[in-house]
Amino acid sequence: MVKKEMLVGSGQLPKFIDNLYHDIEEDYWWVPTAEVPLTNLHRDEIIPPGMLPFHYVAYTACFRREKMSAGKDTRGIKRGHQFDKVEMYKFVEPETSCAELDKMVHDAEEVCEKLGLPYRIVQICTGDIGFGSTMTYDIEVWAPGCQEWLEVSSCSNCGDFQGRRANVRFRPAADAKPRFVHTLNGSGLALPRIMIAIMENYQQADGSIAVPKVLQDFLHTDVIRKD
Repeated sequence: MVKKEMLVGSGQLPKFIDNLYHDIEEDYWWVPTAEVPLTNLHRDEIIPPGMLPFHYVAYTACFRREKMSAGKDTRGIKRGHQFDKVEMYKFVEPETSCAELDKMVHDAEEVCEKLGLPYRIVQICTGDIGFGSTMTYDIEVWAPGCQEWLEVSSCSNCGDFQGRRANVRFRPAADAKPRFVHTLNGSGLALPRIMIAIMENYQQADGSIAVPKVLQDFLHTDVIRKD
């Protein structure tokens, strides 16, 4: 849970107020994504010269009302009100943010590759891009059971939008004027939809599910079947 100013700093408030869970009595808000607390880690700071970039990763539960889904996919695990997600986040100097976005997309893409899932990368057009983003790429995996490409990661360069709202600055040199940082965020990856993709792509003729090779040492088996 976070305070209201944390959501304002990351850009979720006031625009997305209808999609957030709120405890009115204590004025606490459930985290819709770990992007919110990560944005505010360096709130009101001036980062010393030579410290950037900062690369963070967080694994959290996320809570969303999903009002914007317009009644679509409201059952099952494809679009839940609570789900677990790994979030990648970067504080960088403005001159490097475009290259850092490419690296972030590659990191999310690599997970899909290691899982052996068919996927594609889509650059989001201006009309669909997020409120605070200057550039966004979605990674979508193919789910043959529902015949859909499911978004499992969305990687964005927010420029200095969040840096200004959360007042996060850095000093390029000891005697230089502070500048606002650029921030980037990306999912790596949203777990419920990855589960759908694994089950539907790896299901075998007898109904069992082959375990992707990269996960076999963790699950101590190469197949999951009903007893």
